[in-house]
Amino acid sequence: MAPTATATAAEEQQHPRKALGLAAHDASGHLSPIHISRRNTGDDDVAIKVLYCGICHSDLHTIKNEWRNAIYPVVPGHEIAGVVTEVGRNVSGFAAGDRVGVGCMVNTCRTCESCEGGAENYCSRIVFTYNSHDRDGTVTRGGYSDLVVADARFVVRFPDALPLDAGAPLLCAGATVYAPMRRHGLGLPGTHVGVVGLGGLGHVAVKFARAFGAAKVTVISTSPGKREEALERLGADAFVLSTDDAEMKAAAGTMHGIVSTACTTAAVHPYLALLRPHGKIVLLGVPDKPMQVSAFVLIGGGKSLTGSSMASIKETQEMLDFAAEHGLNADVEVIGAGEVNAAMERLAKGDVRYRFVIDVGNTFSSLASAL
Repeated sequence: MAPTATATAAEEQQHPRKALGLAAHDASGHLSPIHISRRNTGDDDVAIKVLYCGICHSDLHTIKNEWRNAIYPVVPGHEIAGVVTEVGRNVSGFAAGDRVGVGCMVNTCRTCESCEGGAENYCSRIVFTYNSHDRDGTVTRGGYSDLVVADARFVVRFPDALPLDAGAPLLCAGATVYAPMRRHGLGLPGTHVGVVGLGGLGHVAVKFARAFGAAKVTVISTSPGKREEALERLGADAFVLSTDDAEMKAAAGTMHGIVSTACTTAAVHPYLALLRPHGKIVLLGVPDKPMQVSAFVLIGGGKSLTGSSMASIKETQEMLDFAAEHGLNADVEVIGAGEVNAAMERLAKGDVRYRFVIDVGNTFSSLASAL
């Protein structure tokens, strides 16, 4: 990896603590070592030595500027797991040595209805963990780095029974599926739950649905090669190939709810047909084209189409505790810092089962020699 530019002088003045990261500098998305700066540990802050960071598909979208919002240089990563090295004087919930995580957000306005109601993930002034402007005007840098400093309000505790490497992706993928499934009662005992897409989010959704006690879990996919994986490896009860009219017809009207994790499904009519009356589809994946929805299908069956974004801090902590209690984590492939660009290429092709996780703690030191 060729070295790249360091933090700006303005950033260093506001954030004087040195850190090492991996950054993309343009839409090629190529990640290179970079010196970045972090703020000193404030009164309400927690300083964290990053040990692992999951690679989310959002990271790939952002470094390639596919959402047209990249603030280069971009240091991605919002599935951050590590240990506390220092806490501010106002922090009572964490101490040095604690195993902790930071997910998709690191700040909000704290005064709006969403924030005061425990749904800060819907704050209109949310500050994302990376590629976002923080309240002090600096740009946030994510967990592809060896150090992060975050407000304690946005830090969660890792239960002892949950491994940091396989648990890191739960901070995004796990929280994103857990919160709406709990909120909408998807996976309650006696229910039939469908999961569209068997990727980073989908495979965790299957695990949570089973742990919740769903009577039946069905994976719905366009890939026939996922059938054995869903049934034999992840323990789904059924598999429906969405491109097979006969299989879709046989499953019609059987599901209480569907979690859609796919990003390429613009036409939802076929999936609405799988629902029982008053069933609902929860959208988690973002299709690349406008969605096609028939009002008659919704009205005629009293069906619902809704969306969900991430999870609150309370929900994220609840999810981690639930996962630890039930021995649930993500299926991961742990990689070194020097393998990240190759992993991004594989991710773009869907060649991962099911989440890459960077071993920051053991491999980032090798990047220093390139700077």
